[in-house]
Amino acid sequence: MKYAYEACDASGAGSSGSVDAAEVVDAIETLRRQGLFVTDIRAGGEERPHAVKRRRMGRSRQLKNLSMLMRQLYVLTSSGTQLVDALRSLERQSKDSAWRAVIADVRGKVEQGSGFAAAMGDHPDCFDPVCRSLVAAGETGGDMEKMLDRIATLSRKQLQTRSAIVGAMIYPCLLVFVAVGVLMMMLLFVLPRFAGFFQSMDVPLPATTKFLMALSGMLQSYWWAMLGGLVALVVGGKFWAATESGREIVHRGVLRMPIAGRIVKSFEVARIVRVLGVLVTGKVPLLEALGLARQTVGNVQYVRLVAAAEQAVTRGSTISAVFGESDLVSPSLVEAIRSGEQSGEMAGLLVNMADFLDEDNEVIVRSLTSILEPIILIALGLLVGFVALSMFLPMFDLTSMTQRGG
Repeated sequence: MKYAYEACDASGAGSSGSVDAAEVVDAIETLRRQGLFVTDIRAGGEERPHAVKRRRMGRSRQLKNLSMLMRQLYVLTSSGTQLVDALRSLERQSKDSAWRAVIADVRGKVEQGSGFAAAMGDHPDCFDPVCRSLVAAGETGGDMEKMLDRIATLSRKQLQTRSAIVGAMIYPCLLVFVAVGVLMMMLLFVLPRFAGFFQSMDVPLPATTKFLMALSGMLQSYWWAMLGGLVALVVGGKFWAATESGREIVHRGVLRMPIAGRIVKSFEVARIVRVLGVLVTGKVPLLEALGLARQTVGNVQYVRLVAAAEQAVTRGSTISAVFGESDLVSPSLVEAIRSGEQSGEMAGLLVNMADFLDEDNEVIVRSLTSILEPIILIALGLLVGFVALSMFLPMFDLTSMTQRGG
């Protein structure tokens, strides 16, 4: 395949052209051997392959790749392998072409004399600010191996949390899908057959049967309008939720939900505490750690809370003083943070608290799932029973009328 490229040499002079290679990684390597450092490369006139492939990399896949990369780098560098050699080895081992291209680009920049954190900064969608900050702290303090281990642990914990939530919600979502599918099948295919029978027998229909028949007729006649309205509602709601006011309302509403709100609060707090603990343990200044933790928070209310903590630390106050004034953080965690601030052992305490919160959250998710499953099954049974009873009630009335007539 022919790749068009833009590059510069050691003196900074720019050049462009094309090169034949099997993959983009091979093209970059060929140009590097010629003394050229690639700034842009694409297959023919298409968009940059790097960017295309990175967009296809989901969050879970990204966390998995990052965790594996950092763990392997930790093992290799702690055994004496140079960083460039370790990256080259992991580049050859990677089976993911998009991830292999990212590693190749980072390795090429490190070979050119760039710092590891700076090279990672060119791929912000693959290496988040927390990861880059820890690597930069490791480069500055000469403690790169420990930082790589901490990043691997942090990304693995995040991946475990995400997997636990997704895994716990698969079965309830499947049950809901089955319930909706069964209801639609009965309304669109089963009930119309009974409707013709009821009309031919001139049987008086109960109110529930009339309602279901009207709903079935509406679905058959205007299914396209209902489907279009549903799609428009979902798309419009998504765009609205992406606006500042919509995001504010949605995030506040989620936190106020009876059960889900408590779970969301627990997960958000656990994420903040873990990121802070890892960063402070890595000798990242507290103010910078708070800024990085704020970037990892998903809920607007917690973003404001961490921002308020940043301002308090800037004024010489404490994190516990800000957290203690909010109902977003449990009093027990506030007291633990206050104790850590007073004893000077906040880094280890935050990591331990994060472990405790993650374990507690996992138990909560499992318990909630075990409660949701029978509730959904019961609701499905009641729904199907209601439809079935509404269809058979006129037949019972017809039987009783026939018996009285006989």
